[in-house]
Amino acid sequence: MFSSIVHLSRLARAGWALTREGAFALVDPTDLPAGPAMAIRLGRLLGAVVGRRNPQDARLAAAFSRLGPSWIKLGQFLATRRDLVGDAIASDLSQLQDRLPPFSDAVARNAIKAALGRPVEDAFDEFGPPVAAASIAQVHKAQADEGSLAVKVLRPGIERRFRRDLDTFFFAAHTIERIDPEARRLRPVDTVEILDRSVTIEMDLRMEAAAISEIAENTAEDPGFRVPKVDWSRSAKRVMTLEWIDGIPIADRDALEEAGHDLKRLGALVMQSFLRHALRDGFFHADMHPGNLFIDDEGNLVAVDFGIMGRLGPKERRFLAEILWGFIRRDYHRTAEVHFEAGYVPDIHSVDDFAQALRAIGEPLRDRTASEISMARLLTQLFEVTELFDMKTRPELLLLQKTMVVVEGVARHLDPELDMWTTSEPIVGEWIRKNLGPEGALHSAAEGAGNLGRLLLAAPELLVRGERIAAGLATMARDGFHLDRESVEAIAAAEARRTRSGRVALWISALSLATIAAALWW
Repeated sequence: MFSSIVHLSRLARAGWALTREGAFALVDPTDLPAGPAMAIRLGRLLGAVVGRRNPQDARLAAAFSRLGPSWIKLGQFLATRRDLVGDAIASDLSQLQDRLPPFSDAVARNAIKAALGRPVEDAFDEFGPPVAAASIAQVHKAQADEGSLAVKVLRPGIERRFRRDLDTFFFAAHTIERIDPEARRLRPVDTVEILDRSVTIEMDLRMEAAAISEIAENTAEDPGFRVPKVDWSRSAKRVMTLEWIDGIPIADRDALEEAGHDLKRLGALVMQSFLRHALRDGFFHADMHPGNLFIDDEGNLVAVDFGIMGRLGPKERRFLAEILWGFIRRDYHRTAEVHFEAGYVPDIHSVDDFAQALRAIGEPLRDRTASEISMARLLTQLFEVTELFDMKTRPELLLLQKTMVVVEGVARHLDPELDMWTTSEPIVGEWIRKNLGPEGALHSAAEGAGNLGRLLLAAPELLVRGERIAAGLATMARDGFHLDRESVEAIAAAEARRTRSGRVALWISALSLATIAAALWW
């Protein structure tokens, strides 16, 4: 009960910050259940009194920044979940800057000594002040025999702070699902679990170093793309050392032109690199905003900051390729079939009806030039339509969609006339031919033969297990199903606990609304 009160106080503080920034003005309560709708209207009313006077100045991103590192990460994550928060809130949160004041040089040096087991002076010839600071870590420039290095150091105590706030996020998600059964379709608890896993991985710098290493192997032969080299001898869980990247930020269009780079080539390179990684490798940089992309002297695209990565399995890769290919060819029926084959749309719906919905998205594109068609917007509309057909939230596809929006924006910043379809055709077409053509059929046949061989090897053990199960079922059918006294008592105790927890949940929910309302009022 005490922990519930602590979580409520933290949520009340967050509610007050949102009110002060006028953030509730961004939320439309029309379609919300009665309880949340009333809370939103109260927040909007109080925001008009104590918050920003002009609703156009409402800043949800500013409120999340005020609340600290955990909320910044939550905001960045929710920016990818337009299905949860809507376009207006997602657009506001997409501006959230992950920048915080740096911690002291002395603290960084102590952290490096503890992580590497040797003083900074022994690990590096020179160690400079921080050059960038974010919510989880900051980066220093250092020198060694190998040349210039980038040293990333976790913030002190960041794991404990994130754990505390994530517990509060879980409390809020569970409470929402108890109060509003309709909200379970949006899977708020699952959303927090995904955020939890993402942050846990991001706070282990060995995992980021491993991601860089994997990307480096995947892209070793890729034209025009590279990643910094990992210095494993100077890396640990809380410290990571990489090759220092000297290059022009991809957002600095004027500097790129002055250096003589071909901006049209760079725009195509950004889009093709992303699609190649997503389709061919099923492993892609999921935070490809302009601050993480540089162009080196040779004209290579260099990506940094691999804390957030996306993975796509074979089924998801086929889904992406066939969706894009189907819209290119206006084959809406095949595109609909892909959704059903992947299991994304339940069989209770009609393929023909779904194809009709897809046609409503695709046909308006016919009168536009290729350079006017946005693949990112296409995916966004696609996911909006799939909600009507009970398509469940697919986190890996939402991360893909979010990344494609950013990548497309970067590519068109470099080349406003970029034809996304012509640019992507070589990558998508190659994947289609390799995986769904004759070569793909031979590969699938080889995989099928291998699976059959493994099944035959396991057959004796499976037969023994099947015989035991059959014997057990026969005994139950003859003698009936019996529970001993201990089992009956355990079931009774569990039912009693469930009943008590239900009553406690109702009281917590009521207290939550009262506490948040009081905090908003005072």
